Amino acid sequence: MHLAIVWAKGPAFHDKQGMNALWELLTNYGDIFCVWFDGACGEGPNGKRQEYDWDSYYAVIRELQPGAVISVCGPDIRWCGNEAGRCRESEWSVVPASVRANEKIQEKSQQADDREFARRYDSEDQDLGSRAIIQHERELVWYPAEVNTSIRPGWFYHASEDDKVRPLEELLHIYYGSVGGNASFLLNIPPDTRGLFHENDTTRLRELGDAIRNTFQTNLAVHASVNASETLNGYPAERILDGNPDTYWAPGEGTEQASIKFDLQSEMPLNHIVLREHRYSQRIERFELAYQEGGQWKPLYSGTVVGYKRICRFDTVTARFLRLTITESRWCPTISSFEVYRSL
Repeated sequence: MHLAIVWAKGPAFHDKQGMNALWELLTNYGDIFCVWFDGACGEGPNGKRQEYDWDSYYAVIRELQPGAVISVCGPDIRWCGNEAGRCRESEWSVVPASVRANEKIQEKSQQADDREFARRYDSEDQDLGSRAIIQHERELVWYPAEVNTSIRPGWFYHASEDDKVRPLEELLHIYYGSVGGNASFLLNIPPDTRGLFHENDTTRLRELGDAIRNTFQTNLAVHASVNASETLNGYPAERILDGNPDTYWAPGEGTEQASIKFDLQSEMPLNHIVLREHRYSQRIERFELAYQEGGQWKPLYSGTVVGYKRICRFDTVTARFLRLTITESRWCPTISSFEVYRSL
C-alpha cells in the first residue's frame, strides 16, 4: 500500500513540532509516494508570518522515504499556479531555478474553502519555459507541474454541495488539459461525515474512469508502418511504435525540424492522438498533425510542447495516412510514442 501525506500549514505549526510529526508519519505508515506541502501560509495572532525550515524537512524526507516526491512547496513537483484545474498551453518541465525557490511562499494560494477560489484563474506567468524566458537564466531545473482542484466547489465536505459535484465533461476537460498537457493531476475527494466518499462523488469517479479507459483502450497504431524524414543511427522510427518508454526515434544531431509519416494499413475513424517524448528530455516546442484525404494532406491539430504526454483531441476523421511534423525544437527532437485512438 502506498500513501501520500498532504500537509496544510498554519501559524501554530512550528519547526520542532513539524519535524516530530514528519518523523512519525514517514516511519509508521509504510511506503510514502508523495509529501505534499500546501502553499498557504497564515499569520499568527500577533501578525507575524510563520517561517519554515524547508531544508531540514526535505532532508528528513530524503532520509526516511527516498522514493517520495516532495510537491508544491518542494523541489520535485511544482504547483501550476491556480486551483481552477487549468495549466498553461505550454507547460514546460524545464524552468528557471528561481521558480522552485518561489514555491516556498505561495501568497496566492487558497485562503478559504469556497467556489470563488476554485474558479479563479490568473494568466500571470503564462510563460515559464520558452527560449525567451530561459535564455538569460544562469540555472535551470527539471520541475514538472501538478494541476490540483476539487471534485466539489470546496476542499472539505459540505452536505449542501452534494448536488454540486463537477460534471463529467468538466472533469474530462481538466484531465485533457493536465494529464494531456505535460502535467500531473490531483483531484481532491473530501470524505463525508461518515468518513466515506459520498455516493455522488464515487458515481462521478466511476464515470470518469470508464470514459478514460474506453477512450484509450485500443491503440489503432499498433500495426502501423512508419517512415521518418531522417533518422539518427541507432534510433529508428519503428521505436515510436514498440510500446517501450525507454526507446525513441531521433533525427540527426542538430536537426530541429523533421516529419514522420504513419500508415495505419487501412482507413479507420479516429479522434485522439497521443504523443510522448523520451521521458528524460523535453525539446519539442511546436508541432503539427495532418491526415491524408483524396491524396492531399489536410491539417488535423497544431500544438506546442509535448513532454511526457500530449493528448491531441479533435473531431472524428477517417484516415489511413497520418503525418507528424515537428516545426520547432531545442536541438534534435525525440519521440518515444505515437498512439491513435477513437472514442465513441
